[in-house]
Amino acid sequence: MVGCMALLFNAGAGAAEKGTADEAVAMVKKAAEFMKKNGKEKALAEFNNPKGAFIHKDLYIFAFGANGDGVELANGANVKLVGKNVLEMKDADGKYLIKDILALGMGKEGKGWVDYKWPNPTTGSIDGKRTYVERVDDVILGCGVYK
Repeated sequence: MVGCMALLFNAGAGAAEKGTADEAVAMVKKAAEFMKKNGKEKALAEFNNPKGAFIHKDLYIFAFGANGDGVELANGANVKLVGKNVLEMKDADGKYLIKDILALGMGKEGKGWVDYKWPNPTTGSIDGKRTYVERVDDVILGCGVYK
């Protein structure tokens, strides 16, 4: 019984811990600094580590090459996507969210926000999600928050 209560408490605590837009931007900035200091290979490995420094609340870092090919280089929430071409991925409204993320990251500013609808793993519903992306050298880093 105590084990079940602990499991329920932890699940509830995790669901309540929602990252903010400011925390998402801060995480991308932290990831950028880590990559500049430690190199791309080491950084991508750390971004893919589910128990690593780039997992906080419901926030995680993902990465793409700034070449527009749509191959995911890192995903702290789902490493099964790493190495896969997800360029044609659509959100719940049929919006090509990866194309939008890459266009923003490869654009003149190289950073900004992309809005789309995505399944929320803590609620099970389709929610609005807002993702901050920033280009760092030849990598586009991102981190999103549920609205």
